[in-house]
Amino acid sequence: MTVPQPERVDDPAAASALTPARRPPVWSGQGRAVAVVALGGGIGATARYAAGLLWPTPVGGFPWATLWVNVLGCAVIGVFMTLLAEVWAPRPLVRPFFGTGVLGGFTTFSTYAVDIERLLDAGRPRTGLAYLAATLLAALAAVWLAAATTHRLVHAIGRIR
Repeated sequence: MTVPQPERVDDPAAASALTPARRPPVWSGQGRAVAVVALGGGIGATARYAAGLLWPTPVGGFPWATLWVNVLGCAVIGVFMTLLAEVWAPRPLVRPFFGTGVLGGFTTFSTYAVDIERLLDAGRPRTGLAYLAATLLAALAAVWLAAATTHRLVHAIGRIR
């Protein structure tokens, strides 16, 4: 039995087509952004977990900690994004670290969904629906109010200077 041998290619263009493309180093592309998002996410998730430990939800009770974590996180997102848009041009990894990582890890849609499911399973559908609506409305109001207030403050300070 013989081992197949590669064909000899004399044409440089054809030879480069047969050469596998070199993969760029991980840290030259998306790797740094993924790393800072992961680091920020760990920080945000730890803060959210701490809030849940400090303010635990009794079985069948209203999940106040998750509601306020999500509302606070949305308010901070409103401030942060307004400052980025109107005041500060941050370094390239600030937005992925803080906006996506820290605030993405801090706010939590998954715990919100599990809390609703637990309320429904505990026979408290009205509380579950109230929590669903309250979180959605309060989070949207928080991000809008924080962004609008930050916008007004930025422009008021700009006029004072």
